[in-house]
Amino acid sequence: MHGSNVAPDLRLMDRLPLLSGFYFGSVEHYALLARSTRILIDVGEHYVRQSYRTRTTILGPNGRQDLNLTIERDSGKKQPMGTVGLSYVEDWPHQHLHAIRSAYGRSPWFLHFAEDIEQVLLTRHERLVDLQLATLRLGLKWLRIPAEVHVSEAYVEGSEYHMTSSDMGPVLPSTPERERVALWDLRSELTPKRDLPMGVPAVGPYHQVFQDRHGFQQRLSVIDLVCNLGPRASTVLSR
Repeated sequence: MHGSNVAPDLRLMDRLPLLSGFYFGSVEHYALLARSTRILIDVGEHYVRQSYRTRTTILGPNGRQDLNLTIERDSGKKQPMGTVGLSYVEDWPHQHLHAIRSAYGRSPWFLHFAEDIEQVLLTRHERLVDLQLATLRLGLKWLRIPAEVHVSEAYVEGSEYHMTSSDMGPVLPSTPERERVALWDLRSELTPKRDLPMGVPAVGPYHQVFQDRHGFQQRLSVIDLVCNLGPRASTVLSR
């Protein structure tokens, strides 16, 4: 079983969460965002396969289903996330839409969110990070989360970050203490293949379509949460 319902460590929540980009994001991503005033997305890091960067998971009639993006990349070469393109050789946008409709077409709130989902998937984004940020903005809008999203085009190193109301970037020797923010680096920790990192709250249970067949499933896409709960979705994140 992934994660636990242990309360988040307040010392960690005082830090600036440093995340990789993600496709829609899991419910647990947004539980973290709901507890944060701001986050930092690193698009200068190297692309990593089989992660939330190109995957979101829904619950369909046959159980958990991963929706995976198709990307353009040079095999064997490390690529900064900001340079990774999306491939449209396969029609994954319509495949994902079909899968989402099959999973949530009868859910209480699907029609309320269907237009947003269709619009973001059928918009031709050239870069992976552009689609990631577009789906992140949707999730924040749906859940009415006011967290500020900051994006670093350069790879983020170290345990601190320089951030003011008008400027942000790497910490330099001359950076004043008052402008240094401690980082909470979750880039390699928040991944579908590992348990939730300490301090990231598990979400649930809440009602899910097909729960009678498969039981409650943790760590699904934000799409699952909003289609099942609608306006009540945000209350689940703060339990």
